[in-house]
Order: sequence, then structure tokens, then C-alpha cells
Amino acid sequence: MKSYIKGFFHGLGSLLTGLKVTGREFFTPKVTEQYPENRATLRMFDRFCGELTMPHDAEGRNKCIACGLCQSACPNGTIRITTEMVADPETGKSRKRLVLYEYDLGACMFCRLCVNACPTGAIRFSTDFEHAVYTREKLVKTLNKQ
Repeated sequence: MKSYIKGFFHGLGSLLTGLKVTGREFFTPKVTEQYPENRATLRMFDRFCGELTMPHDAEGRNKCIACGLCQSACPNGTIRITTEMVADPETGKSRKRLVLYEYDLGACMFCRLCVNACPTGAIRFSTDFEHAVYTREKLVKTLNKQ
């Protein structure tokens, strides 16, 4: 009988400890975002990987040198680069020129390996996160077009 009463009070004590933790969390202020209503004020963190972008300058040029390192660094082949060889009029040597840069957002793992592999910083991730579409074909983006 003594061990039964001792076990009962031990169980009651652990129950009250658990209720104390639950009660404290119940009354602490919450930081939940009210997402659809706060779109105008919502700010994502800079390190958030939302969508791959290729920034362009005022004349519409980008920094891509068509090296293909981002394509080879991508673990699941979401980046496809099409290049062509053109002759440089100043040096007379031929060099690669970017023709098409396609990115499949639906297959991307957002691992940032392509951004880390780019030697010129021509691509980066934006903080856009709303990508709901009805067909997967709309998730294939052409980045080198402005």
C-alpha cells in the first residue's frame, strides 16, 4: 500500500510539471505570421532560397560567361545551358556565348550549389516564394531573357 501511494504522488507530481510547462507556453506571446493578409509587409530572410534569378544591368546584359559550372554542379539537372561559339573581334579568338539558360523550378532542390559554383556571380536566389501554377511546364523559366 505504501508503494502505491508513493507512486500515485510521483505520477501526480510529474503531471503537474507537465501542466506547468504547457500553461507557460499557452500564455507566452506568439510570433505566428498571418500569411495571406500580411503580404505587403512580409519580409523573407536574405539566405532564403526562393527562385533562381539572373540579374541584368541597365543595357540588358548579364554577367554569365557560359562556363557551364552551374549546370554541372546541379545534382538533379534542373539547369540547362545552350551556348554557341563566336569570334571575338578584338582578339580574334573564339569564345562561348550564352544562347539559352533554362531553369526548372519544379525540380530544383534549392541546395544553392549552382550559385556557389558560379565564378562571376551571375545567378542568385531571390526571396520570392509564391510559385503555385496549374501545369509543371510553367515552372521552367528562361533566365537570360529580360
